[in-house]
Amino acid sequence: MTSSVLPADLLPGFESEARKIVAVRPVRLLLGVPVVLALVATLITGLMAGPADPLGQPVTGAATIGLYLGLIAACVVAALLGIAATGGEYRRKTMALTVLFAPDRDRLVTAKYGTTAAFALAITLVAEVVSLLVLFAAARGKFDLGWRLLEVLGAGLLVAMCWAVLGAGIGLLTRTVGSAAWLVLGWAFVLEPLIWLVAKGFGAGWVAAVLPISATVAGVSAGSFAEAAVFAPAPAALVVLLLWTVAVGAAGWWDLRSRDL
Repeated sequence: MTSSVLPADLLPGFESEARKIVAVRPVRLLLGVPVVLALVATLITGLMAGPADPLGQPVTGAATIGLYLGLIAACVVAALLGIAATGGEYRRKTMALTVLFAPDRDRLVTAKYGTTAAFALAITLVAEVVSLLVLFAAARGKFDLGWRLLEVLGAGLLVAMCWAVLGAGIGLLTRTVGSAAWLVLGWAFVLEPLIWLVAKGFGAGWVAAVLPISATVAGVSAGSFAEAAVFAPAPAALVVLLLWTVAVGAAGWWDLRSRDL
């Protein structure tokens, strides 16, 4: 099936990158984190939540908070997976050897971005399916089963793939794992939220709305927190995140092509 989807000249690169991911035991364990968190968190929020409130937050119902937590974990894991796929090569001093066996750096970057995005898509899809099964089993009538939930699920798949490419691009730019991981986590959970507060305080919420974490939250929230000045409408937010992905991915690709290894 894979050979019918991928061009024959790209297939070896994708297979090689996939083997690198599944060959490392810590990485295999990391892939299961979003699924486990989605299962446990959705079970807890599904049992504790009350009936769905059309005016509540999130708009899909409090029972679905566990689903959002699973999506957050999927995005974090996707970014770390991307960082490990690129920055890990420099940490292990294997990038030169990889380029020796795959001299076309364009295809190499395509394989790394494509493989990490595919893994991010897979783990996010499994996490979403697990959350839905738990919601149907433990939270019937407590969540909005409609277009908004479908929007959350679709956007979750997209943002996870974006963060895989963002992580891979950052790994190529920093050529490290530790610094790249701290950069992503520090920006996501400390620096950008502080920017939100400052921007909102000065009445410049649009500044925060064009940042990647704000775009991620707005993209998967299906219109929740619409009154918050720091979040753009969901379609626009996804476009913003895609633009960040293209910019960082292109910068990482250019770095690999132009700098010495």
